Amino acid sequence: MPSVQQIFERKEKKYLLSEKEKDALLARIGDRLTPDKYGHSTVCSLYFDTADYRIIRASIGARTYKEKLRLRCYGTPDTDSTVFLELKKKYRGVVYKRREKIPLSAAYDYINTGVLPKDTQIMREIDWMRKTNDLAPVILLAYDREAFYSEEIAGLRLTFDTNVRFRTEDLRLEHGPDGQTLLPTGRYILEIKTLGAMPLWLTHELDALSLYPTSFSKYGTAYKEYLCPAHADHFSPIQEAFHA
Repeated sequence: MPSVQQIFERKEKKYLLSEKEKDALLARIGDRLTPDKYGHSTVCSLYFDTADYRIIRASIGARTYKEKLRLRCYGTPDTDSTVFLELKKKYRGVVYKRREKIPLSAAYDYINTGVLPKDTQIMREIDWMRKTNDLAPVILLAYDREAFYSEEIAGLRLTFDTNVRFRTEDLRLEHGPDGQTLLPTGRYILEIKTLGAMPLWLTHELDALSLYPTSFSKYGTAYKEYLCPAHADHFSPIQEAFHA
C-alpha cells in the first residue's frame, strides 16, 4: 500500500469562478490534466481555534504569516476510518503542511484526553500548537471537490470546490457534511497548487478567460459573515459535543 504524504511545501493561488467559467477553463486545459484518483469527493474539516477565535482573527489580519490546525476526512467516515490531523502554515506565499494519519476514534481520544495517538515529530508539533494556544474544534466546514493533477508537471494540482457549508454544533465528522450554505453550488473556488512557478500555458489560459487570483478563506468567510458578532454563543456547545 503506498505511503501517505505527510509533509507538503508548495504555492497556492485561489480563484472564484462561476460554473460557466469553470467549464470554459476545463474545456481549454482538460487534455493536460488527469482526474484525481478519488474523482469527485466531499471534504470535511474540523478547525481548531480559541474561545474568542484568536487563530482565525490573526489569519484574517496577517500579511506574511498564517497558521491553521484542522482534522480532515474525505467522505463521511465511521470511527475506524482514516482521518488527517493537519498543521498548515503559510509564509510569504508559500504553504507548509504537516499531517498525521490516524483513525477517527484516536483523533477523538486525543481531542478529549490530550494523549498523543502516536509519538512522532509531526504529532508533537501539532500538540504543541494546540496546547500552547488552548485550541479546540470550533467549526465544521464541508464542500464538494473535483480534483485534477498534471502527469507532465510534478506537483501541479487543480481543485474545484463548490457547495461550501458549515456548522458550529454537532461537530462529529461521522454525522455527515450538512450545514449552512457559505458558497452555493454553481460558484467554485479554484485552487492551483504548484511546487514553483505556474506553467506559462496555464497562465495564458487564465488570462484569456480574465480569471485572476483572489484571497478567499472558507473558515475566514464563515467567521466574518456569521461568527464574529457572537463569539461566546458559538463556543460553549462545541466543547460539549466531544464528550457526547
